[in-house]
Amino acid sequence: MDRCRAPCYEYPSCPDVLKAPREEVAYVTCTYRSTGIEQPDFLATVDLNPRSCHYGQMIEPVDVFWKCNKGYLSVTHPLPNGDVLVANMGDAAGHGKGGFVVLDGETFELKGNWENECEAPPTGHDFWYQARHNVLVSSAGMVPRVAGRGFNPDDLKKGVFGRRLNVWNLSCRSLTQCFDLGEDSLPMTVRFLHNPEAAEGYVGCALSGAIFRFYKSCERDNWAVEEVIRIPAKDVSGWIMPKMPAFIVDLVISQDDRFLYVCNWLHGDIRQYELSRSCKPRLVGQVFVGGSILRGGPVTVCRDEELKCQPEPLVVKCKRVYGGPAALQLSLDGKRLYVTNSFYSTWDRQFYPSLIKEGSVMLQLVPHVRHGQPVDHLWDITSPVGHHLWDITCGTSPVEHHL
Repeated sequence: MDRCRAPCYEYPSCPDVLKAPREEVAYVTCTYRSTGIEQPDFLATVDLNPRSCHYGQMIEPVDVFWKCNKGYLSVTHPLPNGDVLVANMGDAAGHGKGGFVVLDGETFELKGNWENECEAPPTGHDFWYQARHNVLVSSAGMVPRVAGRGFNPDDLKKGVFGRRLNVWNLSCRSLTQCFDLGEDSLPMTVRFLHNPEAAEGYVGCALSGAIFRFYKSCERDNWAVEEVIRIPAKDVSGWIMPKMPAFIVDLVISQDDRFLYVCNWLHGDIRQYELSRSCKPRLVGQVFVGGSILRGGPVTVCRDEELKCQPEPLVVKCKRVYGGPAALQLSLDGKRLYVTNSFYSTWDRQFYPSLIKEGSVMLQLVPHVRHGQPVDHLWDITSPVGHHLWDITCGTSPVEHHL
């Protein structure tokens, strides 16, 4: 039987995933770093069942605290054997250090490092794997100690922002290939296609605005990369640099591998690409849910290769949405796209100070191929100090956005 990443998912095949029941909960990581609030970071469990009396509310906060020999843990994914693999960004002092740690899938006890210590990359951030091709691909990210102070243009060309895409032998846990995606490209999110037979995926580069396709080449067990999307920087005034990059921070692929969703934290838009030709993604949808180039803001766009005018601010249920799209999650049936707008507390304060004051939000969008992506619901996840009980309000009237 064709198992889709078994035993991590309980569906016979990828098409069966589209028939899965509607999602009932969402897990949202919540941090207070550099906000002035002396409270522990936590994981929020949000009720997404519209028939529930707790719909749109946080139902269970869990304090998050990691203790291991690597200091800045990042993305987690389950392994085929049931254990949990966690990517690492830095050592305990905040210096760059990639690699992974392994947790027991049932007890969550630390088992140790996944890779050989001598093969740990200089930086790390995200990863994903295809078990049938015995491969794991990881991205570079940035040095936590420096990034934690905020973005400084003087850090460019100093190796603070990663540039590597790493290919690993999944069973041997060894590093087999490294691709240089360009100085200060900052590759972050890694996504394979969901088809377990597919030997290809995508990685988004925040600072360069490029998305690369990685794929298995004709040579046995060798992989290659090619640039398939480039989101141009905008010439601006009133900003920290004369050119503003898109800053791609997250990607998500629909379960049927038809669409790729991209969020640009600085420009403020979410893009939908059609993947009938995986080597040439085609832009079919776009919506702005915030960003730094909104009309009436401090930034003036002097030259834009894509837009004729600066977009309007987004207001949902009388609430102005600040920040930019930072994290995406698509429902299994592909009908609901969830978006949060806080990237990193220090960077939030630097680029979106109103976000610190007004709080983060989670948006629900309804993807459409012909008409862009209308914003359907907004959840206010502002937390009162002292109690991690966030009041999440749900909009009832969708705000339509069209191409």
